[in-house]
Amino acid sequence: MAVATEQLATATGRDQYRALAFRRIVLICGMLVALFLSVSIDMSLGPANYTLREVLTSLFHAESVTDQLRVVIWDIRMPIALMAITVGASLSLAGAQMQTILANPLASPFTLGISAAAGFGAALGLIGGVAIFPAAVQYMIPINAFLMAMAAALFIHFASTMRGVTVETIVLLGIALVFTFNALLSLLEYLASEQALAAVVFWTMGSLTKATWPKVWITGAVLVFAIPLFARHAWALTALRLGEDKAASLGINVRRLRLHTMMTVSLLAAIPVSFVGTIGFVGLVGPHIARMLVGEDQRFFLPASVLCGALLLSVTSVVSKTLIPGAILPIGVITALVGVPFFFVLIFTNRRRAW
Repeated sequence: MAVATEQLATATGRDQYRALAFRRIVLICGMLVALFLSVSIDMSLGPANYTLREVLTSLFHAESVTDQLRVVIWDIRMPIALMAITVGASLSLAGAQMQTILANPLASPFTLGISAAAGFGAALGLIGGVAIFPAAVQYMIPINAFLMAMAAALFIHFASTMRGVTVETIVLLGIALVFTFNALLSLLEYLASEQALAAVVFWTMGSLTKATWPKVWITGAVLVFAIPLFARHAWALTALRLGEDKAASLGINVRRLRLHTMMTVSLLAAIPVSFVGTIGFVGLVGPHIARMLVGEDQRFFLPASVLCGALLLSVTSVVSKTLIPGAILPIGVITALVGVPFFFVLIFTNRRRAW
């Protein structure tokens, strides 16, 4: 009798898990559909608006549309729409893994200073023509951004491994990095020429309007490189959410996992920032939405974070084109307006319960 009861409980638990996994898969598929719809709407909007039918016809039967429509969709609007996807996915994935390895709900490339560091590195090239890595001057902006972001990420990593350092201390260190790099950026702006200053001010607002196919390929390649690395360590990253001691007891090298993750995160944060400017709060909001939908299991949390970030920035791109007719607002401004209220809600919620 006891054996039969145990078998029934096991079968019931297995059925419940399968139902939960199926629900999570359905949610992820739903986000895919919503992302495709958002991208289609994004490509339909602009100085000349097109219907969704015209956009879909241009995508799947390009030979049957006019040359003008084909050029507008494929050469002008599609790079912008795809850049929103790759940038949003990269920042959200970076924020998700930073929150995982630091056990900190407020961790993201923006709040911990990695985006600010990448922005300062890019500004060194935009204003002063300074190449931190002189051997590749033609790519100095993304390389500068990556190297500065990596330096900030290493600082956060080593600070988090020091004895007696708490997650609150890491947040404070990140805030200090944000202020430091923003002050250095302001100093560069003060010394810049009018032309360089205008370029940096526009860049710091965050914009997708200068997206090109090469930038899309580079950002997409970094994302494609990072996803399998995180997927390979999905079990270890999930176990890390149980605590460092528990993860170590399961045979996980926590220090090495954190180091590898932080290096990949710095790459994910640096490249998008160097191309489109500072876009805040996507790396904070996207992972939390994904976590609310599918939980902590990295097998579902990883793709959900990617899709949430991509969908968030794609919808933001649509909003930036529709708020003021005939104008495209800087996308970084829109994400900040959305992210700041969410940030306050998260802070006050986190005070009432453990994360």
